[in-house]
Amino acid sequence: MAEQRHEAVRFLRLRQVKERCGLGRSTIYTRIKKGTFPPPVSLGARAVGWIEREIEEHLAGLIERSREGRESRT
Repeated sequence: MAEQRHEAVRFLRLRQVKERCGLGRSTIYTRIKKGTFPPPVSLGARAVGWIEREIEEHLAGLIERSREGRESRT
């Protein structure tokens, strides 16, 4: 049987997401509603968190699209 390795999932709270993205709370939730930002995961009755890997991938995509835009202008 093939051995499966599971990566540890790390959750970021809103404060940490805001720090990494440079966005405010309302902007983050507006983008979630539009489908342009990773949604949070319910951690309990009154707590949510974002999967760190999803946030990192989202930011990497933003950087990539930004760089592509610059290259087409040069």
